[in-house]
Amino acid sequence: MAGPLQLTFVNYKKDSYIVVEGKTGADRFFIIRQGKVRISKDLEVVEEEGGNVLGPGDFFGVVSTMSSHSQIETAQALTDVTLISVMKEQYGQLIQNNTSVAMKIILQFSKRMRYLDEALTKLTLKNNALENPSHLFKVAEYYTRQSQYNQAFYAYHQYIKYCPGGEFVNQARERMMKIGPYAKAVKLDYRPDEFNRTYPKESMIFSEGEPGDELFIIQKGSVKIAKIVDNNEVLLAVLKTGDIFGEMALLESKPRAACAVAYEDCHVMAVNKVNFERMVGTQPQIVSRLTTLLAERIWFIYKQLANTLIVDPMGRMYDALLIQLEKNRAPINAAPYSFDFGPKELVNMVGIPQQEGVLVLRKLMENRKIQIVKDKDKDRIYSMDVSDIAKQTEFYRKMQKIEKARREGIGH
Repeated sequence: MAGPLQLTFVNYKKDSYIVVEGKTGADRFFIIRQGKVRISKDLEVVEEEGGNVLGPGDFFGVVSTMSSHSQIETAQALTDVTLISVMKEQYGQLIQNNTSVAMKIILQFSKRMRYLDEALTKLTLKNNALENPSHLFKVAEYYTRQSQYNQAFYAYHQYIKYCPGGEFVNQARERMMKIGPYAKAVKLDYRPDEFNRTYPKESMIFSEGEPGDELFIIQKGSVKIAKIVDNNEVLLAVLKTGDIFGEMALLESKPRAACAVAYEDCHVMAVNKVNFERMVGTQPQIVSRLTTLLAERIWFIYKQLANTLIVDPMGRMYDALLIQLEKNRAPINAAPYSFDFGPKELVNMVGIPQQEGVLVLRKLMENRKIQIVKDKDKDRIYSMDVSDIAKQTEFYRKMQKIEKARREGIGH
């Protein structure tokens, strides 16, 4: 049983800084009891939905605390404020004692995720695929061309189900007849009350573009999350036992943004909206895990958005490398580090056209502390001194600030 929750009240005078962007080691977040707090960022990428001024009942510092990453924003007291300080290890107890606060945090997180995701999409135009059921036909066609008939059969089936009057329905039916004999591991429909599900290897759990109202928790096995971009399958993640996926469709009632495929035989638990709200009060460890997962994703999207604002492409490359180091919690010291991607992926990460990317890479390789190494027929970027990447990033960020100040000076 959860004991009484000992929360601390803290007071800050007007104009005091409560959290500072870039600081590491966040171990608590704050809920405002009285007063107003302004949130700001070094690089203001997009205006926060709902504005940058927070009042009673609002919270801040949750993303950095729950993801154990550096602070992504600065919080300053606009008036004298009284805050409730919640230590990271108290979060599970807070969920049990105050379900409505936990639901508020999770729903605001998912809203923020959607908002930031859309901002990133607009800025990079990397994903201009429409996430609606008609997209299912394109997904099915892609997998047919790759002779991945389980995934194709599933996507055709869902296309017919959700777009019964769609222009490609007859084609989808014909294709299903053709590939049916080769589509062995296909699970098409489960009853809503079947919460424990088994998926054979290579079967599709859901496809990008289809509506969804469940999240999944992996009980055993692993699941591949992928997206079809520019006629290529982009691997986003391989998830393992204990991981949660599909939460955005459940929380935001949005179509699926990616495909989930059983990477090996797997057992999952499906959670719908009604069960989810019940779970918030009874299974704090799962809700805590979900909050951490959303915090991780928000932190990463913020960093990607800030990266798009760095004008110098070389600065963007160094910054992208530093983001990956922070994401993987590599200590920023003079030690070597091998990234799990190569130069081509780095160019894609920062959204530079390939031709320009080749020139910038050439310049990057003039830094003797960065090399490209071959590993199992795959090129990897290798840094002989991680601290140098942090120094270089800091240099380019400083130059950006000086240039911005100079431009603003000219404008006055």
